[in-house]
Amino acid sequence: MKNVIPLTIGTLRRDVLGCYMGANLTPFIDSIQNRCIRFTKAHSTGPYTQAAFPAILTSSYYLEYGKEKMLSGKRTLVSEVLKRAGIGTAGFHSNPYLAAYFGWNRGWDVFYDSMEDEVDPKVPYIKALKINRRVDRWLSSLVAEDGRQPFFLWVHYMDVHEPYVPGRKYIDMVDSSIQLSEEEMFRLFKDILLKRDVSSLETVELLKRLYCAHVREIDDAVREFFGILEKWRLLESSWVILTTDHGDEFGEHGGLSHDGKMYSELVHVPLMIYEPTREKGEVCDTLVSTLDISPTIVYLFGLEPVAAFQGHSLLPLADYPSRGVFGEAVDKHGSQEKGEAKEVHYCREGDLKMIYRERDDSWELYDLKSDPIELNNIVETSPEAGRMKEKIRPRVRRYQG
Repeated sequence: MKNVIPLTIGTLRRDVLGCYMGANLTPFIDSIQNRCIRFTKAHSTGPYTQAAFPAILTSSYYLEYGKEKMLSGKRTLVSEVLKRAGIGTAGFHSNPYLAAYFGWNRGWDVFYDSMEDEVDPKVPYIKALKINRRVDRWLSSLVAEDGRQPFFLWVHYMDVHEPYVPGRKYIDMVDSSIQLSEEEMFRLFKDILLKRDVSSLETVELLKRLYCAHVREIDDAVREFFGILEKWRLLESSWVILTTDHGDEFGEHGGLSHDGKMYSELVHVPLMIYEPTREKGEVCDTLVSTLDISPTIVYLFGLEPVAAFQGHSLLPLADYPSRGVFGEAVDKHGSQEKGEAKEVHYCREGDLKMIYRERDDSWELYDLKSDPIELNNIVETSPEAGRMKEKIRPRVRRYQG
C-alpha cells in the first residue's frame, strides 16, 4: 500500500500551467507529466475557499447544510476516515478559513494551520518553503521512529494568492521590465485589486504578470517538495494528487480576484494524479469534480467507499460514471457578502454550462465548445435551457426543505 498526498495550491489557474495551455511558468510540474494522469475537464465546486474545500476534504457541497461558519459535524473529513483505518494523517497549511477554529482539524495526528504565527500584511500567510520545512521535519521524525507506512499527508500552499508581491528573482523570470518595489506592489493590491478596479487594462495585465511570477515561484516549491519525498525515499511509494481549490480572475468577467462567480477562470481547475510507477502519462477528458478527490484517496488506500461522500473515485478511469458537475456559493464581493446571503449555482453537462444567480433570479447558458470564455449567453435561444435549469432548481435552498 502506498502513501497518498494531496498537494493543493490555492488560486492556481489552469491556463498558467504549461502542461495544460503551453505557458512556460511551471517547468517542474510539466516535467512530471510522464507519470501523471492529467484531467482536462476538472471542476471545482466553488469559486473561493469556503465554497471549494468541503468538496476536496469532505466530498460534500458547500451549502449542503446551509451557510455554515463552522464545519458541520455532519460532514466526514477524509482524515477521519483514514485515521479510523489506522493510517497516519498529517496536514500542513496556512489558510485561515481552514483553521482548527472552524473545525478542519478533525482526524489529524498532526495539524498545522499557522494561526499562532506572525505574518506580514504583504505576505499574509506562511510561504510554501516554510511549509516544506515543516513537512520535512515531520517526515524525518516519521522515518526515524519506525518508518511506518502508509501515511496520508495534505499540503496546501498559499503563495499564488493575493497580495501579489513576488520576489525579484521570479519577477525577472516572467517580465524583467517590471520595476516595482514591494510597497508599490502592495499598493496595487490595496488601491486596485481590493476595489475590483478594472478600468485600466494595462494595470490588470500588470497584476496578472505579478500573479504569474508567483506561479513560477510555486513551481520551485513543488520541485523542492518532491525532492524532500525523494530524500526520504518516499517518492517511489507515494501517490501525489495536485490540484487547487479555485482560480483567479483578471477582468475576464468584469472583476478581479475570486468572488461569487462561476466562470471558467475560477472553477475550471487543474487536476493531476502522480503515480510513481507509471511509465507513460495519460490525459483524461472526462468531466470530473474536486468532489471526487476524497473518494479517490480512500480507493488508493484500499478502503471501502464512504457512504457520506458524494463524489466518486476517479480510479480506475474506466469505472468512473458519466455525469455532470455542480458548484455552489454565496454571492460575495471580496470578503463582503452582498447584503442578505444569496446563492449562486452552476451545472455543467458535456459542453453546456448553466449559471443561476438567486439575487436577480437570472440564468446564463454557455456552449463551451463554441464559446469557451463564456461571453455569449444562449439561455433565451437554446432548446436545452429548460432541461439545464431543472438540474439546478432543486439545489437552490435545498437545506430549507
